[in-house]
Amino acid sequence: MQDAAAPLERLLGIMARLRDPKTGCPWDRVQDFASIAPYSIEEAYEVADTIAREDWDGLPDELGDLLLQVVYHAQMADEKGLFDFATVATLIGDKMVRRHPHVFGEAEAQAGQWENGKALERLARNRRGTLDDVPVGLPALIRARKLSARAARVGFDWDTVGEVAAKVDEELDELKVELESGDRDKIFDELGDVLFTLATLARKLDMDPEACLRQASAKFTRRFTAVEHDLADRGLALADVDVKTMEEGWQAVKRRERAATKET
Repeated sequence: MQDAAAPLERLLGIMARLRDPKTGCPWDRVQDFASIAPYSIEEAYEVADTIAREDWDGLPDELGDLLLQVVYHAQMADEKGLFDFATVATLIGDKMVRRHPHVFGEAEAQAGQWENGKALERLARNRRGTLDDVPVGLPALIRARKLSARAARVGFDWDTVGEVAAKVDEELDELKVELESGDRDKIFDELGDVLFTLATLARKLDMDPEACLRQASAKFTRRFTAVEHDLADRGLALADVDVKTMEEGWQAVKRRERAATKET
């Protein structure tokens, strides 16, 4: 295994030069925590996408982009006298050791040990609310799943998947009522309830709602593109046909997919 110390020192040095107030990059010099934060989120998603596609050759590059975001924030913090990269690395190292006493200490592994450790850390930070530190900036579906999981930890939960599924039906019925009323504010609110309950259902099924939606989006993209290509083979474009023809093409694509699945 390659020694990571020298490459990491080089990366830290590169970032320090980019941020140099006199000789650094004009764009990098003017960035701050708020302006860089969206890039950090974007790079995390690109890592997730690379893993989903099993692009193992591309993963080191994407992980490097994500690491750069950590280095960037640490450099800006160092300039302000807040902390440096060494502090970040030390804190996460300490946290991992603290949360795994069964590995780094003499305690035996226990179910829920990780979450119990996190709860103790929240208390130490005087954040005693059950939902206090679920980040607001998370993607909405992920945050909904985390909120319901955190509430479930203190007993605020349904006993069975069936009960959650029934709640989804209940929320859909309430949405339908508001759709009839035409009140956009109420429709907005009820649609949010439906999505939150679906995220809870995913959590109850031990599934990631973001992953479910990404798969559905990929399936939609694949089928829509196939319909478009089928029409193109007939010398037609989507703008040339009506919705009925598009639906017929959609069903034809679905039948082909089912047939291909049976063959394999």
